[in-house]
Amino acid sequence: MTVVDAAAVPGRGTVPGPAGRPPRAKMPPHRRKEALLFYLFISPWVIGFLAFLLGPMIFSIYLSFTEWDSFTPPRWVGLENYITLLTDDPIFWKVMGNTAYYAIISVPLGMAVSLFIANLLNKKVRFRKLFRTLVYLPHLIPIVAVALIFQMVFAPGAGPLNQALSLVGITGPNWLMDSAWVKPALILMSLWQAGGGTILLLAGMNGIPKELYEAAEIDGASSMRQFWSVTFPQLTPVIFFNLIMGIIGSFQVFAQVFILTGGGPDNASQMAVPMLFDEAFRFYHMGYGSAIAWILFVVIMAFTALAFATSGRWVFYESEVRS
Repeated sequence: MTVVDAAAVPGRGTVPGPAGRPPRAKMPPHRRKEALLFYLFISPWVIGFLAFLLGPMIFSIYLSFTEWDSFTPPRWVGLENYITLLTDDPIFWKVMGNTAYYAIISVPLGMAVSLFIANLLNKKVRFRKLFRTLVYLPHLIPIVAVALIFQMVFAPGAGPLNQALSLVGITGPNWLMDSAWVKPALILMSLWQAGGGTILLLAGMNGIPKELYEAAEIDGASSMRQFWSVTFPQLTPVIFFNLIMGIIGSFQVFAQVFILTGGGPDNASQMAVPMLFDEAFRFYHMGYGSAIAWILFVVIMAFTALAFATSGRWVFYESEVRS
């Protein structure tokens, strides 16, 4: 009896494969049509990604090794931009210090405020939906409008913040013009938009099984104990997400500095992205600005990788089984 390979029989719907591999079945017409529609629907995003994100990123890598003023052809200088930034530019190190200071303080503080507000709004109180809406509204206000609002809030004389401090006998500082207080002022401003993280935490709280709280009550756990033993562990994935997004956003702060202080006084509030903007688009040092961008990219990736590396110690997933 002769054994015939199915791939060699016409009309069987298979295509002969390379030696040692099973034959590959032909894609049915309806699956081919679905695949074509899939690629058709995602093509606008793919084109936009290639043209407006990946393409400029690759071009900026090249520019970081050149000297280019946007008008004459780029001149290759190798690692000169990076060497100058890291060894011969004291302003750059001051700017990176300001950015790290802002990120290290604003991110944990904002997460703590969001968690505190979310815990309050998760309780059954009157007008709870109204309060939730009011908390989230500042997150929807454009950052330019927020900056103009806080320009009035931080006014040294008639500003509401200094007037409130004067009621308790404290003379408020000149927030935006004092090098010692300008970064704390920007950090206070960042708390204004803590509503975004609050809403995510509220959604996470609503997804916690009620049986866990009932079991904790039977065991005699207090409200505080329930929060730290039930609520907080269940919220750690959301907290971790807020941490990653907070790290990325804090290192890329721009509009607040650009509108309120311009980096002053004496570069006390200058951050990495405003410095990048100044070098590239005000002084036309495109290569130098591109080098700043890629150093900032590496810093953000390092902090993000550190967060992921330590997440296994404190982030709890419901489906995860730990010994």
